[in-house]
Amino acid sequence: MTFEVGDKVIYPNHGLGIVERIEEKTILGTTCGFYHLRIVANDTTVLVPVSNVDGVGLRRAISDEEVERLFGLLGDGKIDNHQNWKGRFKDNSDKMRSGSIYEVADVLKSLTFLAKSKSLSFREKRMLDRAKFLIISEVSEVMRETAPAIEARVDSALERCFTAKARTAARAKVVAKAAPRAAVAAAAPARRAARAS
Repeated sequence: MTFEVGDKVIYPNHGLGIVERIEEKTILGTTCGFYHLRIVANDTTVLVPVSNVDGVGLRRAISDEEVERLFGLLGDGKIDNHQNWKGRFKDNSDKMRSGSIYEVADVLKSLTFLAKSKSLSFREKRMLDRAKFLIISEVSEVMRETAPAIEARVDSALERCFTAKARTAARAKVVAKAAPRAAVAAAAPARRAARAS
């Protein structure tokens, strides 16, 4: 993937950046091209080798259509549920490094849901805050809306997600309770027939 000066790009775990320059540098006798990115959130400059764009997960900001897909995903009621802290932290760290906003959305959903039932560790709390920041900053830039307005939409989508998950869990309980009764009711005619013969 190649970028031009002025392109808005997403640098995993850092957020939105703008390509300010593309230049060649010679380091230890090897000449290669570098993108100069200005990270919008903290106004720092990062150099990314042109040859390593895929390796670091640099990508274009999402489109307007993808924003709607993202909000659909945030509100869909599907939440990854790891019981094991170590496994959960590793999976979430991998998702955060992937550069995919949809993977970051999964982290945001699962950690927000978990935080409703227990207090998160310091590292998970930081990851939750980072996931929310990355989503809000990218979407507010794409939609040209303020961060607070986007945060309200994100929070609303998360509430829809948790409500949908609670409804699904309640339905599953009803089905689980009804299953033994249905099995007994289905077996009753066979037992009656057996007694009659």
